[in-house]
Amino acid sequence: MGKLTGESSVEIDAPIATVWAELENVLGAAEWQGGMKSMAAVETDADGRATVVDVVADGKVRDLKSRQRFTYAGPNKLSWSQEKGDMSAIDGSWTLESLDENRTKATYALVADPGRKLGLVIRGPVEMALRAMLVNPRAGELKKRIEG
Repeated sequence: MGKLTGESSVEIDAPIATVWAELENVLGAAEWQGGMKSMAAVETDADGRATVVDVVADGKVRDLKSRQRFTYAGPNKLSWSQEKGDMSAIDGSWTLESLDENRTKATYALVADPGRKLGLVIRGPVEMALRAMLVNPRAGELKKRIEG
């Protein structure tokens, strides 16, 4: 199996500052992102934002654990990269674009490499289900969270 990659975008009826505030609350993502079982801060920055986070996600076959480092470049970009975990690599981001004073385009992107061992388990329908869970719904989940 190769890398799991994908991107999803949505227009949100909210100013970029509102959308950024939701994304900046990294630990709160477990409340609205499907498949996220838990997120716990290991390190925080001077502003109290989580910079290193232990994540447990539903991997369909078994829970996937990882430690991820978050980088804040607000209000336009939040990115993360796995430092260690069950997958070989995970890199993701949210990119925000102000469309006007009350609308924001949010784009979620993910590149995940399950590695050889996990890749043997994640094949066929499981691979498609995992990709659908990890990428496809994210932008819509953010929109629903913010717009209600």
